[in-house]
Amino acid sequence: MENNATSAGVRLGGLFNTAEIRILICYILNAVNEPVSASMLANELHFEGIANGFEVSDAIVALAENGHIKSIGEDDLYVVTDKGIDTANTLKDSLSFIVKDRAFALTVKMLARIKNIKQTKFEVIRENNVPYIVCSVLDGDLLLMSIKVLLSDENQSSAIKERFLENPTEIYKTIIDKLTK
Repeated sequence: MENNATSAGVRLGGLFNTAEIRILICYILNAVNEPVSASMLANELHFEGIANGFEVSDAIVALAENGHIKSIGEDDLYVVTDKGIDTANTLKDSLSFIVKDRAFALTVKMLARIKNIKQTKFEVIRENNVPYIVCSVLDGDLLLMSIKVLLSDENQSSAIKERFLENPTEIYKTIIDKLTK
């Protein structure tokens, strides 16, 4: 097993060791205790400067092959196995305080994002050859709100979706406040 990971995008205090990246993934999946997509994990760890996104993706594949994590469903969702929990608990002290602190903040952020994904629905539609994105806020199966937004082009839909996913509850509350005051 190679010990040195690619350092591109990793901030000071981040992980440069492949084994530590694998431990961190088990640690995070154990803390989240929810299925997490490999792409979300790789993107968030890279964006936060904790580990290189490509290294995280490689580590996820290796952990799945070794039985530390397992894929569930048809998406790229992963959960930690008992073997991965043992690894996280046994070796978590080998991770620095800074990494664990940033990983905790990342875990809270990921849990919020997972919740927001479950509470929203998006659809790009065309009416009279004009593109729109329909953003909906859900409470279980109950539709609370749906907004149809005109797009200047379909590429704009991903930016709107990302902004909406940041805090759909806040968007809902703001609109309700504006409509009821």
